[in-house]
Amino acid sequence: MRIHYIIIITSLLFIAACNKKPKEVMNKITEGSSSQKTEQTKQNENINNQDTADLRDTIVPGSAKDFLINVGDRVFFDFDSSTITEKAQTTLKGQAAWLRAYPSVDLIIQGHTDERGTREYNLALGERRANSVKSYLIALGIASDRLQTISYGKERPAVLGSNEEAWRQNRRGVSVFVE
Repeated sequence: MRIHYIIIITSLLFIAACNKKPKEVMNKITEGSSSQKTEQTKQNENINNQDTADLRDTIVPGSAKDFLINVGDRVFFDFDSSTITEKAQTTLKGQAAWLRAYPSVDLIIQGHTDERGTREYNLALGERRANSVKSYLIALGIASDRLQTISYGKERPAVLGSNEEAWRQNRRGVSVFVE
């Protein structure tokens, strides 16, 4: 009989411990972490802005850093598409101008996809994306022998995750210096 009373008392104590207080504590913790995240995000942005400013002071013209910081090395695509978007056109026009200024630089254009779809389908889509970037740069006056393409499909994600934000960042074409 004592065991029954012990079980009942233990159960009642457990139920009492699960009352509203933990929820209130969790709300305070969550509110605190949100403000900490916001503050941390602001600090990171300030550091990143300072790092970018510092990088610009040490960039060698015509270098990979120069290309990355001042022009941008990637463009993004819509889902299941290899069509160059307006935003991508702006980036690629900057890349073409930069490549005209530095004619000794050659690029490998990598085509990437998000994780959805089969390996074979994504390799083909990545190839279409890389070729779209190459064709656009050629149309802007860059010699085709300066541009190579390769498709990685979904094999080299920039961002891990199975959500729209990760997928959006993984649907890309990346221009990489030929070493």
